[in-house]
Amino acid sequence: MVALMAAHRWARTQAQTGPASGTFVERRHVPAPEVEALELALLLEAVAQRFGFDFRSHDQAAVKRKLHGLMARRGLRTISQLQDRVLHDGAASSALLRALGVAPASMFDDPDEATQLLAVAGQCLPGAPLPKVWLADCAGAEQAWTAAVLLAERQLLWRTEIHATVPSDELLEEALTASIPLDKMGDYQRCYERAGGSGRLSEYFHLEHGRMVPVPQLKSRIIWSQYNLVTDSSFNEFQLILCRRALPDFGPLLRRRVLRLFHDSLAVLGVLGIDRELDADDLPAGEYCRMIAGQSWYKRIA
Repeated sequence: MVALMAAHRWARTQAQTGPASGTFVERRHVPAPEVEALELALLLEAVAQRFGFDFRSHDQAAVKRKLHGLMARRGLRTISQLQDRVLHDGAASSALLRALGVAPASMFDDPDEATQLLAVAGQCLPGAPLPKVWLADCAGAEQAWTAAVLLAERQLLWRTEIHATVPSDELLEEALTASIPLDKMGDYQRCYERAGGSGRLSEYFHLEHGRMVPVPQLKSRIIWSQYNLVTDSSFNEFQLILCRRALPDFGPLLRRRVLRLFHDSLAVLGVLGIDRELDADDLPAGEYCRMIAGQSWYKRIA
């Protein structure tokens, strides 16, 4: 009996320590794939029923990757544990919706996209009496400010409406009250120049309570609203629609549904900027032509 008890103690010690170092090693919990698939389905159903945000048609691999990152930050071992927190803790539910949404952008964080936006805007906005731009599932205030500054650079902003939509009231409030730390302006100026900017970024911002905010002339051209790409319908006609950051997370059926929504919202000769090349089934054949070789900017021609 003594020998048996000693053997049990040794086995427990080996399960918790490295054989050579003797240091504690925490074992990572790896659920069976079929169990985690069930947990994921239950969580997404709960989020849809409880909060009205439907991620069930999103790309499941992308959803799991984001969830695992959130679980690691919160010290959770299973999706079931995460679901329990999400349903009973407001902070956890807010963190989940942020994790599954579009990551916040910083100003001019994608110089190539900014340069391409400048190129296409000059071809689709000047001909309209009141041009409208839709930043669908906008990545926060700084993405919208980037677009506004670029249009101002070409003297296109002052008669253009930028409609920036976000999926939740919380993100909407953040966008409306956003500001930039003063010490970031130097970095943003360099990013602005790499994107083709030729002026001073400080011309478009002023100091308020120790932080930089857009000047009223720029801020007034951005119309913020809460909008759900998964459930809502077309709400206006646009000369330019940009959605390059949210689409990669959508599953095939949802992607086609959203692209059809963009088609219904895009004026003839308007431009659509998306994440990758159009597939044959994405939009009506023959109604779009590529604007920039090797890039996913398309003009609607019919």
